[in-house]
Amino acid sequence: MSNECKVDCGRRRLVVATAAVGGAGAIAALVPFLSSMLPSERAKAAGAPVEVEIGGLEPGQMMTVEWRGKPVWIINRSQPMLETLPVLDGAVADPKSDKKMQPDYCKNETRSIKPAIMVAVGICTHLGCSPSAKFKKGSDEGMDGNWLGGFLCPCHGSTFDFAGRVFKNKPAPDNLEVPSHMYLTDTRILIGEDKKGA
Repeated sequence: MSNECKVDCGRRRLVVATAAVGGAGAIAALVPFLSSMLPSERAKAAGAPVEVEIGGLEPGQMMTVEWRGKPVWIINRSQPMLETLPVLDGAVADPKSDKKMQPDYCKNETRSIKPAIMVAVGICTHLGCSPSAKFKKGSDEGMDGNWLGGFLCPCHGSTFDFAGRVFKNKPAPDNLEVPSHMYLTDTRILIGEDKKGA
């Protein structure tokens, strides 16, 4: 009887040890598999909000940052740039920004939180090209004499004013998108997030 116990106990230990090693191996194989299903750091960063310092942006200047793989323009509009906006109400397709191309807090004449600072996704709403800045008036930018400044999409000729509003009878169906954003300080903007009170 003691010989049977030795054989059974030894076999039992072997089965338990094999099961433990097999279980540990299965867990070791499962961890990389499950972690591969999580988004990569690059993917997380691509969708993460972007913090931007705008303190050095002079009136009339524009800077471009990347957010979610898209160019986002930040423009410090000068007073003459801002003065063109009400003049162009009759020339743009959606002067009151009735289409939801901006957060509610930017549904105003300047399409911005602070009148001077414009934040817009620099992608044409027609076919996704990137418009060019044409800030000078008239023929100085190769435009017609009535041009007051803004943006031109070179692919199909859509034009946008300094608030990103598309002009009438152009291929682009909508104004440029204004992403959600908020001010962290007077000179720091967080693009891609807007907490209450933005």
